[in-house]
Amino acid sequence: PVLVNGQAYRSKRELKRHGELQVLERAGLIAELRREVPFELLARQRRDDGGVELPVTYVADYVYRDRERGNQLVVEDVKSKATRTRDYVIKRKLMLREHGITIREIYK
Repeated sequence: PVLVNGQAYRSKRELKRHGELQVLERAGLIAELRREVPFELLARQRRDDGGVELPVTYVADYVYRDRERGNQLVVEDVKSKATRTRDYVIKRKLMLREHGITIREIYK
């Protein structure tokens, strides 16, 4: 983890991407830049035995509107080989199924 100005980033790569996106936002190419945005993939459920299954969520690294693509919503995740886990791939597929959103993976 990297701590800058009181904000925690999971990696230097994620911090770098945030800086790049801030430049694009100041240039007017993207809008509504947000970090660490949660999406519910599966709602909380009650089992037959009365127990509860907690909801499944995906937390996007960055979400913004791409002005060059008609204000299209973009969901980004900064990835490396180590962070492209089986759980992430399942959540990526659920994002497409449940929200119609293809996650843009950033490898740099």
